[in-house]
Amino acid sequence: MTHREPVIIDAVRTPVGKRGGALHRWHPADLFAQTLRALVDRSGIDPADVDDVIVGAVLQQDQQTGNLGRHAVLAAGFPESVPAVTIDRQCGSGQQAVSFAAQGVAAGAYDLVIAGGVESMSQVPLPPSLRPGAPLGPQYSPREFARYGDALTPQGPSSDLLNTRFGLTRPALDAFSARSHERAAAAAADGRLRDALVPLTEDPSDPASAPVTADQGVRTSLDADKMASLKPAFGPDGTTTAGNSSQLSDGAGALLIADRAWAERHGLRPRARFRAMTVAAADPVIQFTAILDATRKALTAASLSVDEIDRFEVNEAFAGVPLMFQQQLSIPDEKLNVNGGSVSIGHPLGSTGARMLADLLCELDQGGARLGLQTICEAAGTANTTIIERI
Repeated sequence: MTHREPVIIDAVRTPVGKRGGALHRWHPADLFAQTLRALVDRSGIDPADVDDVIVGAVLQQDQQTGNLGRHAVLAAGFPESVPAVTIDRQCGSGQQAVSFAAQGVAAGAYDLVIAGGVESMSQVPLPPSLRPGAPLGPQYSPREFARYGDALTPQGPSSDLLNTRFGLTRPALDAFSARSHERAAAAAADGRLRDALVPLTEDPSDPASAPVTADQGVRTSLDADKMASLKPAFGPDGTTTAGNSSQLSDGAGALLIADRAWAERHGLRPRARFRAMTVAAADPVIQFTAILDATRKALTAASLSVDEIDRFEVNEAFAGVPLMFQQQLSIPDEKLNVNGGSVSIGHPLGSTGARMLADLLCELDQGGARLGLQTICEAAGTANTTIIERI
C-alpha cells in the first residue's frame, strides 16, 4: 500500500458560550454548520470533495439526536452527497472524531475529511450525572453494579476521590483555577487564539444582532476570598467546587484533515502532522487516571520523551485532573495549558477536543514551537491522547 500521511490543513472553533448565555439560541446542528462553513471558506476547498464528516457529541438526545452530523452538513449547504456520522466517547468525542478521521486517511478510506465536535448544553437537558447529588444514570447495568457495587459514582464525587488519592489540596485547586482564568484572559487580550475563531452572532436568525467574539466564561479578575468561600459541590468534606470545575457551555469546533500528497496536489498547505493517537482505559471509579496511560502510550508510539514536548493541553474537567497529570509526569508550569482551559473557557462536552486542538495549533504557530500533546479524561475511566507536530 502506498504510504499515506494524514495532516491537519486547518482548524476552527466557535467562541465558547455559557450555558444559557451568548450562544443559547443556536441549534447545535446550525452551530456546527456555521463551523463547517467557516472551515470550507477559509481553506477554499470544494465541499463536494469531502469524503466524510465525523462529529463528536455527548448528549445525543432532543436537538442532538438522529445523527447530528448529517443534519449539520445539510444545514451548512454542503452537497447532499457528503456523508456524516456522529460519535460518542464522552468528553473526548471531538478528539476521537479527529483520530478516526486521521486513521481513515492513513488507511486509504479518505483523501479529505472534516472532524470535530459540538455541544449545546443550553439546548439539551443535562443528564442526572451532571447534577450535584443526583444518582447514577441508567447507562450503568446490573452486571456492572455487580462488579463494582456502591463504588460507582458520577464524575463529580470521583474528582474528590482523585484529589484525595493524589494529595491535591483545596488551595492548590483554587490557585490552578485562578491561573486558568488569568492565562485565558491574557491570551484573549493578546489575540493569541483569534485566528481560530468562527464569527457568530447571538441570534442566528438576525445577522445584525450582537457579535460573539470571545469565550464568555473567562474572568479578567477573580476574588480569591470569594473562590475560597465556595462550598464543596459533592460533599461537605470535598475539595471540588464550582470554581475549580469546568463550566457548562455551548460551542463547536472542526478540523480539516487530508492525505499530505493529496493536499499538496490540490494547493493546500498542511499546518501539522500526527505523531501519535492513542486511547486507554483505567479505573472507572476514579475515572480520570487513564490520561497517564494514554499519554505514556503516545510518547512511546512517537519515540518521544516528556521533555521533548513543547506544549501540553490537558482538559480541565476538574482542576485536579491537570494537576495530577503535572504531578505524575513532572510537567513544567510554563508548558501546561498556557492559554487556560475548560475551567475558564468552558467545556461544551463533545466539542472540547476540537477546541483544544484548534487552540494548540494556534499556540504552536504563535510560539514557534514544534510538538504539542493533548489529552482528555472521559467518563467511566477512558482517555485519548494526541501528539501533533507543527509543519
